[in-house]
Amino acid sequence: MEPNNTDYNVSEENSFKKMPKHKNGNKAAMIAIILFVIVIAGMFVFAFLKQNNTNQPTENNQEQTDNDPYAGIERIDAKHFYIDGVHTLVGEIAMPTPCDLLNSKVLIAESYPEQITIDFTVINEADNCAQVVTPQRFKVSAEASPEASFKALFMGRPVPLNIIEAEPGETPDDFELYIKG
Repeated sequence: MEPNNTDYNVSEENSFKKMPKHKNGNKAAMIAIILFVIVIAGMFVFAFLKQNNTNQPTENNQEQTDNDPYAGIERIDAKHFYIDGVHTLVGEIAMPTPCDLLNSKVLIAESYPEQITIDFTVINEADNCAQVVTPQRFKVSAEASPEASFKALFMGRPVPLNIIEAEPGETPDDFELYIKG
């Protein structure tokens, strides 16, 4: 007996009708299912790549922080004095509000020449404060050799430290810092 290429369908009248099988119909259904799966998989891959892209750090390996009020502090200018084996750096940093209090801590690495890191932090416990840029002065000292090197951290991130050598006869107590540009 030869295989029959027809199906039988029972209608409401309980009569049998011959319906031909469509081989192209099965192929079309399979192609539609495969395309649907590819589209869904593509959506998951796109979402995964988009999520990884937004979690990557910026070019200088720092996370972008849109609400960092100190993001504008990109350089610290300081006048350098070396008197009797003591390095003293004095300067000022423009803070976004008068409620920002500047603290500094000196860290000295045990090496020769010494590596001096000045770690600047800000305390601001005010609930409301006027947004008026206000310079905050600092003065830090460290005993070290004349060849010591300096670097600065501001709120935990590295910031270039622009050191200006003091003129002969100047002292840290009566400094004025005039920086152009």
